[in-house]
Amino acid sequence: MEQMAQLGTREKLAILADAAKYDASCASSGTAKRSSLGGKGIGSTEGMGICHAYAPDGRCISLLKILLTNSCIFDCHYCINRKSSNVRRARFTAQEVVQLTLSFYKRNYIEGLFLSSGIIRSSNYTMEQIVEVARSLREDHDFRGYIHLKTIPDADPELVHQAGLYADRVSINVELPTVSGLTKLAPEKSAARIEGAMGDMKSAIVETKDSTRRFKSAPKFAPAGQSTQMIVGADGADDRAIIGRASSLYDRFALRRVYYSAFSPIPDASAVLPLKRPPLMREHRLYQSDWLMRFYGFEPAEVGEVADASGMLPLDIDPKLAWALKFRERFPVDVNRGAREDLLRVPGLGVKAVDKIVAARRLRRLRLDDVARLTLSVTKVRPFISAADWRPVALTDRADLAARLRPKPEQLELFAA
Repeated sequence: MEQMAQLGTREKLAILADAAKYDASCASSGTAKRSSLGGKGIGSTEGMGICHAYAPDGRCISLLKILLTNSCIFDCHYCINRKSSNVRRARFTAQEVVQLTLSFYKRNYIEGLFLSSGIIRSSNYTMEQIVEVARSLREDHDFRGYIHLKTIPDADPELVHQAGLYADRVSINVELPTVSGLTKLAPEKSAARIEGAMGDMKSAIVETKDSTRRFKSAPKFAPAGQSTQMIVGADGADDRAIIGRASSLYDRFALRRVYYSAFSPIPDASAVLPLKRPPLMREHRLYQSDWLMRFYGFEPAEVGEVADASGMLPLDIDPKLAWALKFRERFPVDVNRGAREDLLRVPGLGVKAVDKIVAARRLRRLRLDDVARLTLSVTKVRPFISAADWRPVALTDRADLAARLRPKPEQLELFAA
């Protein structure tokens, strides 16, 4: 503690910003619009997003993403900041975080704050400090920018509730995909307490939405909802189990997002941890599967059908293409007459492209060139559709179709579905 007190603000920032990189669960979608137009308050939540998101014009939009402290009384095997870890420690006071946030915002470095923390003294004490940061920004400085708080399930429910009154979004991490994995790698944490806190947060969000419909003066509560994060590859959970777990969390707790973070080996690691990190492509495929369930109408069991005997998704092709190749009898889909839900299953067609196809075909029959203008690569689409001037004939059933559509090894399809 004495050494931490001697650190300057810049040194603390270097340590605690780096320590926060393992938190993936931050984004700014879905919150209420606020701005400081008219000279009132500081900051704005309007715009395309926060936390290293990329806007359509290529802008990188960021926020101050830090830990209050990387000290922790817990000893979770997978965590770089665990009690037994030999890392340099630092700690901010609540007011230091407030001043950093305001200072960085006024310099146009950031558009909001993502705040998490290791557990110091107790869960309640740590949660009090996190809430105090948000309270001071909102009440003392009229900060209207985006705030995302990582809450602590073991803390008093009233403290967690207060976080929702000040934050745009809250996160409650499930940590690992399975209860057995959590018991083994984080024995001081309880899956029941985590899910209980998520359930309480969901109830508070629902109740507040109902109140705001009836009373305009009702306070907003976590208007951007709640999210969670699970670590992939630290335990033995396969992709099929992770997909099922994520779907259950969405259904039970009305989450805005489930984030996946590939396990990364840490210094002085426990013997129970894997020696190597999983392929980053595995994390990417899980995100694609997540989008298939959230936006493309796939059921978890359908996504799981493309997994191999060990329950793992293919790494060489995306899960939507893998599903289409496995169920070729569902194709081709006629772009002029096919149902929207069937078009959404065509590899290479995104939600916006499908909606444009459905709108355009009301006016005229669509040709292959019309579809090509709506997608990045018509090559991927051609085997799975028919149009006014196009029939794939035997192309859909070619034995080498997967090889023909497989991306080059160096290619990473960030936004493919």
